[in-house]
Amino acid sequence: QVQLVESGGGLVQAGGSLRLSCPASGRTFNRYAMGWFRQAPGKEREFVTSIRWTTGVTYYADSVKGRFTISRDVTKNTVYLQMNNLQPEDTAVYYCAATALRIQPADLRTMGGYDYWGQGTQVSVSS
Repeated sequence: QVQLVESGGGLVQAGGSLRLSCPASGRTFNRYAMGWFRQAPGKEREFVTSIRWTTGVTYYADSVKGRFTISRDVTKNTVYLQMNNLQPEDTAVYYCAATALRIQPADLRTMGGYDYWGQGTQVSVSS
């Protein structure tokens, strides 16, 4: 009933930038937070960043601080991920997620904290 569709992935050289978008559609729900996770080949899915929908408070993995920025457009029900200075280690499938659960900040960094997931978009960074 809630659909999340990521877009904006692609292939870039190291140092380049991409912006991912994730609009939410379908059934209206009380959104608490939205976030981004990523999964590289042979690795587990990991937290990238999240944003509280109402307050705009953001959380970032240490690996992307200073390079990635999460934002949201409330009128468009869309969350964005601006990725700058991309590095080969950023290569992964990036997943958009949303949750109505009012959980503590630590749980916003876990997959179990989210109710809805997109199908992912590939980001590839060459050296």
